[in-house]
This record gives sequence, structure tokens and C-alpha cells, in this order.
Amino acid sequence: MLSCRVKDRGVLDSPSPSSRALGGPVARAITHALGRVLTFQITRPYVVLFLVALITAASTFAATKLTVRTGFESLLPENRKSVQELDRVAERTAGVSTIFIVLEGDDKLALRKAGDALVPALKQLGPPWVGAVEDGVHDAVAFMGPRAGLFAELKRLEKLRADVDARYEYEVAKATGADLGLDDEKPPEINGETIKKELGLKDEDTQRFPDGYYQSQDGKTLIVAIRAGVLSSDFDRANEALRRVREVIETVKPASFHPSIRYGLTGDLVIGLSEYKAINEDLTEVGLTGTVLLVLVVLLYYLRVRMLVAMTLTIGVGVAWTFGLTKLMIGHLNMATGFLFTIVAGNGINFAIIFMARYLEARRAGASTEVALRMAQRETWIPTLTASLAAGAAYASLMVTEFRGFRDFGAIGGAGMFLCWLGTFAVLPSILVVSERLAPLDKEKTGVWGKLRKATEKGIAFGRPFAFIAESAPRFMTVTGVVLAIAGAVLTVRYFTGNPMEYDLNNLQSKQSDRAKEEQRLIKLAKDITGYVGLDGMAILVNKPEQVESLKAELEKRRDAAAPHLKPFQSVVTLQDFVPKEQEAKVPVLLALKERVMRAKKRGLINDADWEKVKDFIPPDDLKPFGIADLPEGIARLFTEKDGVRGRIVYITPTEGELTSDAKYLFRWADSFRETKIADGTTIYGSGRAVIYADMWAAVIEDVPPAVLASFIATLLVVVLAFRAGKPALIVLASLLIGVSWMTGSLALGGVKLNFLNFIALPLTFGIGVDYAVNIMQRYRVEGPGSALQAVRSTGGAVVLCSLTTLLGYLALVRSNNYAVRSMGVAAVLGEATCLIGAVLVLPAALTWLDQKRTKTSAQ
Repeated sequence: MLSCRVKDRGVLDSPSPSSRALGGPVARAITHALGRVLTFQITRPYVVLFLVALITAASTFAATKLTVRTGFESLLPENRKSVQELDRVAERTAGVSTIFIVLEGDDKLALRKAGDALVPALKQLGPPWVGAVEDGVHDAVAFMGPRAGLFAELKRLEKLRADVDARYEYEVAKATGADLGLDDEKPPEINGETIKKELGLKDEDTQRFPDGYYQSQDGKTLIVAIRAGVLSSDFDRANEALRRVREVIETVKPASFHPSIRYGLTGDLVIGLSEYKAINEDLTEVGLTGTVLLVLVVLLYYLRVRMLVAMTLTIGVGVAWTFGLTKLMIGHLNMATGFLFTIVAGNGINFAIIFMARYLEARRAGASTEVALRMAQRETWIPTLTASLAAGAAYASLMVTEFRGFRDFGAIGGAGMFLCWLGTFAVLPSILVVSERLAPLDKEKTGVWGKLRKATEKGIAFGRPFAFIAESAPRFMTVTGVVLAIAGAVLTVRYFTGNPMEYDLNNLQSKQSDRAKEEQRLIKLAKDITGYVGLDGMAILVNKPEQVESLKAELEKRRDAAAPHLKPFQSVVTLQDFVPKEQEAKVPVLLALKERVMRAKKRGLINDADWEKVKDFIPPDDLKPFGIADLPEGIARLFTEKDGVRGRIVYITPTEGELTSDAKYLFRWADSFRETKIADGTTIYGSGRAVIYADMWAAVIEDVPPAVLASFIATLLVVVLAFRAGKPALIVLASLLIGVSWMTGSLALGGVKLNFLNFIALPLTFGIGVDYAVNIMQRYRVEGPGSALQAVRSTGGAVVLCSLTTLLGYLALVRSNNYAVRSMGVAAVLGEATCLIGAVLVLPAALTWLDQKRTKTSAQ
């Protein structure tokens, strides 16, 4: 906490109470040790810079190896049952992604020829780039068509056989003259439609795949489906897989089959890779935006390029060390921590600001470079270390939670605050020594630039406008601030009791680019045409195939018991569904039926038109019962594990008409299969996107209260440490609570929905936002009654600058393409701004008003 007395540009000139609290023999020993280090930094600056550069280079190299895990499961603790189950399923089934080549054109037959040409060419790529490729279900149709009768009910088959026999005998008797006309009723007509109906075949099923192709009913779209042995999270291999696929497509040239043919790529590998690229591009853009904003505000305040360079290098060291350590500690980033670069930089640069300000003040007073550095180090290390520990405590409060998104955020942010402080005192003195040797700071500048520097030598008075407003109407500003805080508190209570959670997952994703929109359009086409259940369905892995039937029965029981408008899922799909029951009894019936149909065909009793309708469903002569091991790969692939085991994977498809982007529906869906006890007493656990997201929200709701409480307690301890409890501590806490109330009230007024990211702003606001009130109160205590406005005029400049750097770090997040990150930026900016205004406007107004009342009372 930068709790210190500040002159002119917000420079430390005496230890704060928190400094004294950290004083004593330990502080003197550390001060002595730092003094010896500084001697080496002054006499051997190039050696120091070289050593720091080596460490920073290694840290930067490690940081560049950090990857961003975009899945929601990366935000949950690893001991969550849903995460463990997801990992178990992934271990058995991982390594398979889908790529869809979507061919669109005006010629149905040309599209088929193009698809048929692509399939063998793509197969040549081989694993891992292409494990399987198909442009239809030809193998499945060839296998299942002649066995379609096995899926009909035995009674219906027996009835059909009897009807066919009766009609056949009737027609034969009629043709031979043996029919005496004694029967009142003729046997039922037997034609293609009758046979299909009794076999349970529907037109929508038999015509789903025209001639076995993945082709739309209008014939203008054809899908080539590829199963690749790489995942989108494997960035390099995923890129290579797509490059090879595109290379094959360009070689085959689909447009050569018809000029209207064009193609696009989609699928989970394509979309996952696009999202990964978009996140990385977003991280880069947000980082650059934050850097530019920080550079501009620092340059505006100091109006010296050398100071800008020195501070940019200093914070660069701290950030590099932070994320190099992140690679060693955690190994990756996630959706919550991926945007910490700009936040750490915005917070961490404050230590360099304070050090630099004290150094410049000493140099302006005529001190030599060495003397100025020793004064800056001696007078700033304790309060800036206190500040880093206070900010670190705010981040560390998130580590009391089990939610990995919060925990990792807290670990990285907390470590970052200390490392930025360490980087400041490790490298900034040597940078200043070298810059003074190259161009002494006390050398007079001439011309326009020299005049501008002289005019702004004491910096831009950021605090004076606030002091002017507070001085004009201290009572009005105090009462207004308190009334608004009460209103904010009321709005906050109504806000949190009114369920402010974000349930539309579209508002937690990235803004779609034109490319992403096209990929989504194409994947909708691919899903509708191919019917791949693995794209939207949730997968459950049982221990053995024999448990599938019991699991399916229990799940369907739950579904059927739900109200019509609350159905949790549409259907349960298993590989066993493709294996009919009572096959032993059906086989002889079907073979007898075939024999009679074939004889009827020979005698002309079944015409050519009817034969075309049924020929593909006539069973082979060697028809026999089959099991899941006999099913063709095209059918079994989605239900096959990496080691070839079939039949243990169960898919649950979403309810028709329900949006999988609706969190409320996901919760209902997740609860329906999260945990199922089956007939043999085994409990089968489910996972997948629905369960993971439901657990993520449960973790957030469970962990936010303790995180906010921990942050408040840590803040309270720091304030008590700084002011030894008493009235000043209460005033500082009141100022903080006013700012926090304004923040949450603004969120409520703006209808901002809470999500797993913007929740983080709540505990951070306590630990970081209190710093500004502490600075104003400390100056007021040192100067005495009547000095509140002067504290804002002088101290306010540094306070506002430190707040601006932090605020701009958050503000950069608002430019993110990810809506959840934007919301975090908005919430954090609100918290920073309201706490700052409370500290530099309401607090000095209240102190001034109290002083005026005290003066009047004394005069009486």
C-alpha cells in the first residue's frame, strides 16, 4: 500500500505508519543490505543489467511457451468428480477430432463426383492427419439395409409373412383358375409401400442419406467427413492437419467437376483452432492496448522520454519474471488468467512510479545521482513493499477458493506484485545510472522542449480539480457521497437477491468474426446432414457394455418423468441400439419372407416399381444374428475407444428446441445424467460441457463469498496495521465502502450480469481500491487538521497516477473480443474509479467539513 507522505509530484519524504510498523531491527538490516546492493548497482551497472537481462530472457522464453486452455474444465479444481470423469473419458476416447469439408454447388451429381474424388485422396494422408474419411454412409447402408427386417417387431414380421403367403397363394390360385371365389375377403395387397411399412421403415429414414451420400435433400450441399487423430488444442499439429487437407482439396480441385462448386472447412478441430487463434490474437491486442495506454499516461505525467524508457524496461522485467514463474508454477493459462498481462503491468508499475518520483525530486533539489538513488531506495522500499504485499494479499484472497480460475488468478497476480516490486529495485537504479552517464539529467535543455519541461517540472496536477470541488462544497459532497452509497447498497441487495447471473453462454464467448460466423453456418449444415451425435451429445463411459441397457433405461425413466416443457434431453443413443433383439427368432421368418417375395417377383406379382422400393431391404441368403463387433466402422466409430473396445460409450442428445447456449437448460440437462445408479448397484458418472459448466457456476457461487471476505479481512488488517486502529482506520474503511457501494450499485443500475470472470473484480477492489484513501489519510495525519485539501493537491497527483495505471490496465480489457473479459474490465474499471473518487473527493470533503465544524465549535 503506497501509504506515504508526498510532496509536489507525490514523492515519499517520510515513512508512513505502515513503514514504521515494518520497521525495527529487521527493517534496518534489510535497508543496510539493500544499500550494499545499491552500491554494486551504481558502480557496476552494466553487470547488473547483463545479469537481469539473462534472467529476463530466460523468463521471457518460458513465458512464450505458455498456452491458453480455453475449456471451462480448466477453471475447475482437478478433484471435482466431473473433471475427473471428463479426464477419464478423454483418456479413453481422446485423440479424435472432426473436420467437415462442406461442398456447395448447383449440380448434385458433380458434387458426388467431387466428394468421391476427395475421399481416396484424403485417405492417402493417413494417420494422424486422417484416420477415417467418408462422404456418406455407404458401408452402413450396405450392411444395415438388408438387415432392416431384424429391427421390426417379431409379431409384425410374422404377420407380414402370413400376409405375403396368403396374397401369393391367392394370386397363384387366381392365375391358375384354382380360386373358386369362396372367400368373402381378399388377402391384403402386397406392394413396396406395404412391405416397408411392416418392416418399420419410414421415408424420412430411408431418404435421409440420398443414395448413401451425406447430401442435402435439395442436392446442393455435400459433406466429406474426416476423423483426424489430432486435437485443436495441439496448435502446431492441428494447423498441419488443416494445411494438408487444404493441399489435397486444392489438388483435387472440386470446382473442376462443376464451376459452381465451392468449399469450406468446419468441425470441432477447425472451430477449436479458430477459437484458440482468436484468443491469442485477443491477448496480443489487449496487451498492446494496455501497454500503449500505460506508456501514454506515464509520458504525460513525466514528460521525459528517458523516464518512460526506464519505467517501461522496469515493468517489462517484472511482467516477464511473473509469467516465466507462471510457466514453472502452473504451466498454462486459462480463460481467467490469460488477460493478466495488462493487469499485472498496470498494478506493478506503481512501484517504479514512486521510486522514480522520489529520485527526480532529489535530483531537482541538487542531489547527485548516487545520493538521489540512495534517498529513493531508503525512503521507498518499505512503503512500496507494503503496497506490493497489500495488492498481493488482494490477489491471494482468491487462493482460498477451490475454483481454479480464481486460484490461478490469485497466485499469478500475487506473485506478480512482489516480482514487479523486486524488478523495480533490481534494475531501475542501474538503468538510471546508465542514463545519467549518457545524458545527465541536470543538463539544461534549450528551445521549446526545454521550456515545456521547465513549465511542467512539478508534473501535471492531477489532484487539484478534485481539491477544488471538495473545497467548494464539502458538506454537499460528503452528504451526496453517503446518500449515493446508501442508494448503491440498496440497489446491491436487490441486485444480488434478484439472481444477477449470466445464463446466456453466447455472452461469455468471443465476438464472432466473419470467418467464425461462416464456420458456424457450415457446421450447422454438416450436423443437419450427417446427424453426428458426438457434436452436441454428452458422452458417458460405463465400466462394461453389459451396463448400457440398465443405464439407458434409468435415464429414459428420468426423462419421461419430467414435465413436457422440462424434458432434460431428447434421447439416449448407444451402439447397442444398432443391434436388434430376438434375432434368432426373426432370421427364419425373414428368410421365409424373402423366399416368398423372390418367387412373387419371378411370377410378376411384384412389379418393377415396387421392387425398386424393397430390393435394398431384402436379406442375404446367409443372414444370421450379429452383434456390436460385426457392425461396420462407420456406425461403430463414435462408440469405439482408442484401444478398439466397443459399446461402452453412451451419448445423450439435447432436447429439440432447447438451446445448448442456455445455461438454465444446461443445468437441467447436467442434473439428469450427472450421477446415475443402475440395477447392479454401480453409480455411473456423467460429464461433458453441460456438467462442467454447471459445476463451474456452483464453484463460483460457493467460492466468491469466502474470497470477498478474505480480501476484506486482509484489507482491514493492513489498514489497522497502518493506522493502529482508531478513527483514521474507520474513516479509511468508510471511504472504501463508499467506493465499493458505488461500484456494485452501478453494476446493478447497468444491469450487468455476473459471470466467472467479472466476479474477480469484487475481492480485488477491496485490496487495491483502499490504497488511495490510505494515502490521503496519511498525509492528513502528518500535516494535521485543515490539510485535507492540500493533501489532495499534492498527494492526489501520485494517487491519481497510480490509480490511472491500474485503471488503464483494466480498461484495456474492455477492448477484448471476449464478452466475459469485457465484463471483467468494466467491473474492475468501475471499482477502481469509484474507490479513487471516494478517496480524492468524498474523503477530503468529509475531513474538511469536520475540520470546519471543529473550528466553529472551538470558536464558540
